[in-house]
This record gives sequence, C-alpha cells and structure tokens, in this order.
Amino acid sequence: MLHKLPELSYGYDALEPYFDKQTMEIHHTKHHQTYVDKLNAALEDHKNLQNKEVEDLLRDLEAVPDRIRTAVRNHGGGHFNHSFFWPMLRKETNFGGDVAQAINSAFGGFDNFRDKFSNAAALLFGSGWAWLVWSNNELQVITTPNQDNPLSLGKTPILGIDVWEHAYYLKYQNRRPEYINAFFNVVNWDKVNEYFHAARG
Repeated sequence: MLHKLPELSYGYDALEPYFDKQTMEIHHTKHHQTYVDKLNAALEDHKNLQNKEVEDLLRDLEAVPDRIRTAVRNHGGGHFNHSFFWPMLRKETNFGGDVAQAINSAFGGFDNFRDKFSNAAALLFGSGWAWLVWSNNELQVITTPNQDNPLSLGKTPILGIDVWEHAYYLKYQNRRPEYINAFFNVVNWDKVNEYFHAARG
C-alpha cells in the first residue's frame, strides 16, 4: 500500500484572510507531499509494514526496524499530522457540541482553554505542534517537537496546530502568536467534535 497525499475538501484560498492561499498550497503540495514520498521510500523494502495504516506505525514505533524508525517517526508523523490537520480547518463553525462542554468542564471555560493552548503553541521552542488530546479519560493540552505526535505517546489528538514556520511564515513572518490567534477563526468545531467522539468511544 502506497501512502497518498489526501485531497483537500476546499480550495487553497478558502481560509483567507486568516491562512493565505500561497501558504496553503505550498504547505499541502510541497511539504505534506514530501512527507508522503519519504515515508513510502522508507517502507519500500518492508512489505509487512507497507500494509499498515500510518496510525498503527506511529502507535508502535518499537515494532519498526531501527534502520527506518527515525524516518517513519519523522515522515510518517508528518503525514499523519497534516492529514489530521486539513479537515480540522474551516471558517465560520461554532464552538459547541460535546467537545465544547468537555472543554468548558476541563479548563473552566473556552477563554481559559484558548489561553492555555495558545501559550503552549507560542512557547514551544523550534518546530512542532500543540495539541488538545484525550488521554486517561480527560482532555489535556500538550506539545510535541518536530513531527512527533500524540499517538506515539498513547494519547488521541482532538485538535492540533502546526507551528512549524512553513505553516505561517509567508503571511505572519516571525509573529507566531498572531498566526495562533488567526487559527481560532478557522477551527472546524464540527470536525473536532467528530475527533472527540471517536477518541472517547
């Protein structure tokens, strides 16, 4: 099974003015495609691993041979993280549903959650991701470096933001907090609810 770049369900300009068209196109067709290509290359001589979903590879990295483990961790992580990220973006959806109730309960309201999540994303050194995850029957905010992801930590992602510079630099340059603020205008809360229900079971 060859891993493939997922198609977006919206145009590259659909998230303007918050996420610009050029960044979205480069991010999807160049950066994400590269992760897919390098993951496939790493798995080329490992037929038994080629049939596994990327999620399964990342949940059990110890089962991946040493020789390709770093490549699978990095490029498989990049493929999964972005495949999770794209459907989670849409303008003009309302914060609501079961995940909203859970966030309000866990963090004492949306504003408190937003502050905690935004600070985690803004203060993450270098490249990586900030996440809202479901773990041990509760919501948590965590960060992961590079293309590491919650699956490898035994946690299930509900919401995530890419804070690699390639995700925002053309529009926001070094103003990461401004990009994070813009992100909350394009969170597809309907999709986040789906992720939440799936994680909770």
